[in-house]
Amino acid sequence: MAENDMPAAERVARLKERVYLTFTALAVVLALRSHAEHAGEAAVLLLITVTGTLLAVLVADVVSHIAVHAALPDRGELGRMLRISFGALGAVTLPFIFIGLAGLGVWRVEVALRASTIALVASLGAIGYIAVRRVRLPPWQRLIVLFAELALGAAVVGLELLAHG
Repeated sequence: MAENDMPAAERVARLKERVYLTFTALAVVLALRSHAEHAGEAAVLLLITVTGTLLAVLVADVVSHIAVHAALPDRGELGRMLRISFGALGAVTLPFIFIGLAGLGVWRVEVALRASTIALVASLGAIGYIAVRRVRLPPWQRLIVLFAELALGAAVVGLELLAHG
């Protein structure tokens, strides 16, 4: 199903999950920059964190559905939840490729993690652009919204760097 053909609620959920996963991956990559010595270690820690995040989001969706509808999700709704949760994996493809290159000896681990950080921050910028491109505001106001999102993203990065110094 093309994104334009999706119901608005599903598009919102997909974007939201990509943002969650991107920020989570960014936090892990920033922490790994000061701790990881081997590509395998970095890949396993990122994979565990990404998998845990996706499963947590899925559980939250199921629990929310049960609380609101007083019933388990049907097969179609569960499929939608799975597509939304695991569809966010595209947000972390590049970091896994970069870490894989480090594992193959093409890059050093530090370079792979730096490239991953850049890719994840760029991804947040792209997600922000996708979010504001349809907003019915003058272009200058859309730009303010986009910069506000990027500023919040930069604050998250700054806090992570401060925490993992």
